[in-house]
Amino acid sequence: MALFLSIETSTHHFSCALHQDEKLIAFNASKTAQSTASMLAVMIQDLFLSSATRMKDLNAVVVASGPGSYTGLRIGVATAKGICYALGLPLISCNTLLLMANQFIEMHSEQIENNALLCPMLDARRMEVYCLITDKKLEIALPTQAKVIDETSFSDQLASHPTYFFGEGAEKCRDILKQQNAKFISGLTPSAIGLGKIGTQKFLKKDFEDLALFEPYYLKNFVVKKPNQNN
Repeated sequence: MALFLSIETSTHHFSCALHQDEKLIAFNASKTAQSTASMLAVMIQDLFLSSATRMKDLNAVVVASGPGSYTGLRIGVATAKGICYALGLPLISCNTLLLMANQFIEMHSEQIENNALLCPMLDARRMEVYCLITDKKLEIALPTQAKVIDETSFSDQLASHPTYFFGEGAEKCRDILKQQNAKFISGLTPSAIGLGKIGTQKFLKKDFEDLALFEPYYLKNFVVKKPNQNN
């Protein structure tokens, strides 16, 4: 059996978990915005205390790689890499949108039509979202991208497939995508809980990242806002 530390920091809803293979043994989460830097390390330490496990017993660290919050991803990946460097562990990563699609399937498998498409969305500000489209078997139909949403978005997919939109970015699309095949599901956020299954599968395949080269999948360049000269 393998022990994994899972870290998810793509949004302000960040979390960490311990999995023994796919079995969840400890979980911590926070919805406090702009607190990842101050709280993540403490939350991870609490995982080991509450589960009576030791960090030196870890076999790998699994991290959500993005897209998502620039600051959150930077902190999450830096934390994961630091632990891997210190303990000589392999690093496993997962695209955050694929993580969300996997979570959706786990939660709603019985209601998903066989020809349905899944579109996880993260907010990229204004009317832009980070998204991808996959089918029920997690085969990619539309790759990860930053997309500005208007009335014609996903028209090809919606013409022939029921399509489920979910994640924080989907809420602002609800009043724009009016096609009959557009289905909106609320309440799903990326979670470290979902990384256990993905981490186990990749660990068995030895699908590891290069610690020296691995970086978060930011998708868009970080833009620094200029201070207001009038202040």
